[in-house]
Amino acid sequence: MTRIYTCNVPIEADLVDAFCWLQKGFTDQFVYYDKQRACRYMGLGRCIALPSLRDVEYEYGEGSSLHEVATGEAAADQPPVFFSFNRFDATNPAPADELMASFPRLRFMLPEIVLIENERGRFLQVNSLGPVYPGRVARFTRMVASASPRQRAAVPFALESDSREAWGAAMDAALAAIGEGRVSKVVLSRRLSLVAEHPFSSKDLLVNLIDGDARGTVLLYRYADVFFCGCTPELLVRKRGDVVESMCLAGTCPAGATAAESDALAEALLADGKNRAEHDYVVQLIRSVLDRVCYDVDVPAVPEIMRLAHVQHLFTPARARVLAGITLADLMEDLHPTPAVAGTPVGEAKMLLRAIEPYNRGFYAGACGFVDGAGDGEFSVALRTGVFDGEMGYVYGGCGIVGESDADAEYEEIDLKLRTILSAFGA
Repeated sequence: MTRIYTCNVPIEADLVDAFCWLQKGFTDQFVYYDKQRACRYMGLGRCIALPSLRDVEYEYGEGSSLHEVATGEAAADQPPVFFSFNRFDATNPAPADELMASFPRLRFMLPEIVLIENERGRFLQVNSLGPVYPGRVARFTRMVASASPRQRAAVPFALESDSREAWGAAMDAALAAIGEGRVSKVVLSRRLSLVAEHPFSSKDLLVNLIDGDARGTVLLYRYADVFFCGCTPELLVRKRGDVVESMCLAGTCPAGATAAESDALAEALLADGKNRAEHDYVVQLIRSVLDRVCYDVDVPAVPEIMRLAHVQHLFTPARARVLAGITLADLMEDLHPTPAVAGTPVGEAKMLLRAIEPYNRGFYAGACGFVDGAGDGEFSVALRTGVFDGEMGYVYGGCGIVGESDADAEYEEIDLKLRTILSAFGA
């Protein structure tokens, strides 16, 4: 049995300012920051990494000086927050690039410090394997209160163009597999190399993603001097008590230069048979998983439109109540990867991607998120992401391929999607 000691104190500081102020003292960093709602968790340092949360006890410090530091029951009861970054295809035997390969294979990571903003308020959480030293809590509280406002910084870069011929060959292989009936859909991706004109930090990209026009959930996982980050629009699964939410996201068109153009493109997307079929593969899988482990399943029959800065997607929300004994990690493993990032059937599509794509995706299109000591939390699909070392890196984008897909159109769709991660450089 592992025992975790945790202490929470309310704070008033802006979470991002506080994170930027503290981050120089920690090499391990974790961020799950929803830009649209108060679901924001920013971790620093690593207290412990665990393969499972089933045999963990939590001590909140009641009756000690720690409880006197916290102001109110809500702060004292905030469970410890674990982060989890999972690869797209963890058993892929192909080697990942040198940046992705440098991350350890860990399951649930508990930071030493977590900055929290949720429906209960803003908190500074301190975690430890022994009773938390009150002076440490007081010191970090003072540091957070004195945090200076963050500043954005543009990072000029050069992006290496990939080969359209190689893309055409990958498309031919995918369409051949579809024609043979091996798969109905496969999600191909492109990886582009990026070199910056001067050194940059994970903080630079994080601030640009949070304060820029990217929409969705900002992710960051830094290990030593290498970091994976991006801003994804796709929720995989959210659990709060027995209430579960998920999302079917597939089918894409441009955002449009004006509101009228955006509306026209959205209407065409809703009426497009190719995109509706691609979307329906995702709906079918998510509904089947929820039907198996949940009850009161609600998945609307008609999709909506999700409008982002550069693209629009077909979007169907899903909601259910989970059966007793099913954990958030169980749900994540059952749902990931969906046909939105692999294809359908999922298993055959993953094997096809191993043969077609000349690289191991690593965390790109993986399931990344957090779970707290009460078993609640959420995971998103790591789209619109890249991996970097402060001087260079790789950016990733993908698109769903079905029998009617056109190589040039899909290539250009990925270019639109890459704009999100490139916006992290102030572009």
